[in-house]
Amino acid sequence: MAKTQDSEQIGFHKGALTTLAKERQELVKIVNITEQLMQMHLKSLKDLGVDLEKESKKKLDEKLD
Repeated sequence: MAKTQDSEQIGFHKGALTTLAKERQELVKIVNITEQLMQMHLKSLKDLGVDLEKESKKKLDEKLD
């Protein structure tokens, strides 16, 4: 009887890992899409003459003063 319980637990844990691995793959896809969208917006701002690094440094300097 213990072997049946062990087999069930093994199956449960393997199934959980399979599901979690698929969830992780989907999360990575979402992160990659988000990163691509952010890069597109950054490029568009740069093309429009907005220097985010300069603005960020300026704000940091203002906080330090």
